[in-house]
Amino acid sequence: MNVVLVAPYFGGNMVHAVRCFLDLDGVRVGLITHETEERVPRDLRERISGHYRVTDAGSAEQLTAAARAFQKDWGRVDRLEGYLEQLQVPIADAREAAGIDGLHGEAARNFRDKNRMKRVLRAAGIDVARQALITSPDQARAFVAEVGYPIVVKPLDGAGAKNTVRVADEEELWTAMVRMMPTPSNPVQAEEFVRGEEHTFETVFIEGKPVWRSSTYYLPGPLAVLENPWMQYCLLLPREQNQPHVQSFAPTNEAALRALGMRNGISHMEWFLMKDGRALVSEVGARPPGANIFTVNSAAHDTDMWRHWARLQVFRTWDPPARKYAAGCAFLRAQGPGRVVSKVSGLEKAQEKIGKLVTSVKLPKPGQARSSHYEGDGWVIVRHETTQGVIEALRTLVSDVRIEA
Repeated sequence: MNVVLVAPYFGGNMVHAVRCFLDLDGVRVGLITHETEERVPRDLRERISGHYRVTDAGSAEQLTAAARAFQKDWGRVDRLEGYLEQLQVPIADAREAAGIDGLHGEAARNFRDKNRMKRVLRAAGIDVARQALITSPDQARAFVAEVGYPIVVKPLDGAGAKNTVRVADEEELWTAMVRMMPTPSNPVQAEEFVRGEEHTFETVFIEGKPVWRSSTYYLPGPLAVLENPWMQYCLLLPREQNQPHVQSFAPTNEAALRALGMRNGISHMEWFLMKDGRALVSEVGARPPGANIFTVNSAAHDTDMWRHWARLQVFRTWDPPARKYAAGCAFLRAQGPGRVVSKVSGLEKAQEKIGKLVTSVKLPKPGQARSSHYEGDGWVIVRHETTQGVIEALRTLVSDVRIEA
């Protein structure tokens, strides 16, 4: 198999993902990157079979040119892959232009464009929040007149709840309009604010059929976290893989993915379980999940999910071991008004209580800049044979560990 990976830069996650593809038997790997060949990490550089430098990995034209260069050199390219959310459409367009198997442009846009996504899902009979495409303040006011406050305003191509804001009154609406500047050439997405229990739903499709699913809890939801920068929050993956709410939502998840055009690969869906029992789909990505969900699943299944994802993308197979543990991640966020981390405390105290449950830790060092990312400044992942054991460990971490700025 001839596989080309789009890796604009080489952070820790990217390097690990590339290694997972390089470790596959019978696979030749080439890289499309912003970096010169000399700046590719040495262990990758010594193992790859080709390198093509682009100046803009978000350009479908540049990715297509790179893919065709590999086709010319190798005779064919079987897979063109990359996990970054913002590159899903240009990668899909390049696949289509170069005749490479995988998700193509129209389906990729169904996942990436929030307004289009909701229209496709609504047409398929799937419950979603009421929405509108906003190109002017007048349209925003008209939408508020229809659904009432609060509403949520977000970019059409957002990722990870970044730049998503809740608007509770007219003053906040004007603030959002000034911040996002909606125009016909720069529309934004407006949605009614949904109150419900928020979950994720990860699904693996092979040849159009679901073969694996997993669902996590956000505690609390991402929007609450964005609105409260001090809030330490958690992600929980129960030991019980097919809880009642997961089983009842699975048909909706499958129907949504089919409507959007999923055929092979993993998807990450966010959804709400309402008090009246209804389920509303919030957003879907045709890519591996972020927010440490893959790492938490790796801990729960006692494996490396990135390696299974590489096999899935190349060979269309999925065979991780059964879930052995519950697992979770406590995201730690700096407290205080400063822009620089000044102190990290409480971890030793927490580890005295739960030390054997900790599988991985990432903490900031005093003196480094405070993170602006919603995931915060550090995290701790834990696992336990029971879901309650993980809940108690997460509660200990967010109570005892403190990062000061």
